[in-house]
Amino acid sequence: MKALAARRRHPLATVVLLLLGLMLTGAAYATVAPDKATASTTVNANDVQSGRDLFLANCSTCHGLQAEGTRNGPSLIGVGAAAVDFQVATGRMPLQKTDVQAPARGPGEYSDEDVAHLSAYVASLAPGPAIPDQQYLEPLDDPERIAEGYQLFRTNCAMCHNTVGAGGALTRGKYAPKLDGVTPQHIYEAMTTGPQSMPVFNDANISPEQKQSIISYLKSVENRPTPGGWGLGSFGPVTEGLFVWTVALGLLIGLAVWLGAKSS
Repeated sequence: MKALAARRRHPLATVVLLLLGLMLTGAAYATVAPDKATASTTVNANDVQSGRDLFLANCSTCHGLQAEGTRNGPSLIGVGAAAVDFQVATGRMPLQKTDVQAPARGPGEYSDEDVAHLSAYVASLAPGPAIPDQQYLEPLDDPERIAEGYQLFRTNCAMCHNTVGAGGALTRGKYAPKLDGVTPQHIYEAMTTGPQSMPVFNDANISPEQKQSIISYLKSVENRPTPGGWGLGSFGPVTEGLFVWTVALGLLIGLAVWLGAKSS
């Protein structure tokens, strides 16, 4: 008993117990944690080779010959196919110029086949977020799912994108782009990859079903009529009222000045 008590008081006993606790915690998390979407490594070899050729010719200057990254561009190892599809298919990459943020330029200079090949090559380098399953990209007309999407969007996204996805200004010249007209696939990929200033919302944060609810809400807003006329980004009655008063008063003052000039 004395020998056992002496071992317990050994200076390294606390360190050993801490290491064991960390190992057990990590093993438990790896066992019970939800699976995250990862890019498949079983992709077509011809697609990977075609994607590598495109990468070396168009992307390696900034991202390195092995996609390891350089001072001009980050590493692409582990970003997954979803990040490549989002950045290239929206025209954000390749960059036209170095700036605080890469703007979306619509369909880029690459064909859908080229984008698929580039995505396959980057996905083959290391596991990462995969291109989402089509079953989660279809907007739903279910009012409950739309209401769920609104609550999730208001909690996680509205502080940057506005409550209806109209976009907004951020710090140092950056901005949250408007989401009107963005495809469901690119909305989903943005959530899973966190482009630029956007945080990552993986399946542990927002499930695929919840992402579909967010997409459903955004598409319901996009298709919602504005019976009052110009929607003004749905910023609210205060902003809209201020705009109306400013324009209306400006027109009235201009009219009064014009009438006064004519009468004199």
